[in-house]
Amino acid sequence: MPWAGMTPTTNGGARLPEFEFRKEEGSMAGTVTAENPVKTMMRAGKVALGMNVRLARSGDIARIARSSGHDFIFIDTQHSLFNLETIGHIAQAALGCGIAPLVRVRSCDDPDVSVLLDNGVTGIVFPDISTADEARRAVNRAKFPPVGRRSVVGGYAIFDYRAVPVSEAVPALQDNTLVACMIENPAGVENIEAIAAVEGIDVIHIGINDLLTAMGKPGRFGDAEAAAAIDRVITATLRHGKIAGVGGDRHLPRQMEYIRRGARFITTNSEIAFIMAEASRVTGELRQALGSGSPDLYK
Repeated sequence: MPWAGMTPTTNGGARLPEFEFRKEEGSMAGTVTAENPVKTMMRAGKVALGMNVRLARSGDIARIARSSGHDFIFIDTQHSLFNLETIGHIAQAALGCGIAPLVRVRSCDDPDVSVLLDNGVTGIVFPDISTADEARRAVNRAKFPPVGRRSVVGGYAIFDYRAVPVSEAVPALQDNTLVACMIENPAGVENIEAIAAVEGIDVIHIGINDLLTAMGKPGRFGDAEAAAAIDRVITATLRHGKIAGVGGDRHLPRQMEYIRRGARFITTNSEIAFIMAEASRVTGELRQALGSGSPDLYK
């Protein structure tokens, strides 16, 4: 991870994380900053693309995500089986190559949030947030006081385990940590104004698959009622100064429409889907070629 004086590289707008130690002139005290490049690019109005990670169990997936044009990985512990050490290793690799390591936890009450953030993860995605109270519980897990109730430790991975005064580490990490709350049911849509107003939330992310299912319309992408709900969430999110995100709908024209409406946090697909799509294409083309070959092909 580059420190002051090193030149960051770029990846479609996202930069490698910069962790700086600055000393004020005439003072022995330093000031630590820990930029989250994905938060920075979205604040600047740029679109951040993320790969859902469900299958990979090594840090290689972070480099693959970066090489394929992604800005963050979205490690899914809600729907997949991961142990904490594996997530930590993936997070370390992600930090080293300029991909923001985010984790979707199991709920707003997941007890692992703090230990994930202490060991290299730079953002937490909380699923199925339906009320402002659930949103506040999510923030409490991810943010230090006075915004939340996250516990303090020393030797943070994000600072390369350097000894950093707590007085400087806490505000730097507070700004670095990304908190995303997912809207995935009609109750969340109905309560979106109160949810989006909660201090400490950075992103309101719409899980379109679950939202459609909760509305009794599984798989009906482009449905007019669902489109109105999505628009309502994006509008309220922007009105409260938060970043809007969408995921689950892979239809490019609709994705571009969400972006035109203001969405900046976009999940593309899972590594499972990418592997299956390319594997199916290659084998399908080969099978087709074999099927159209001459009768003496196997002679």
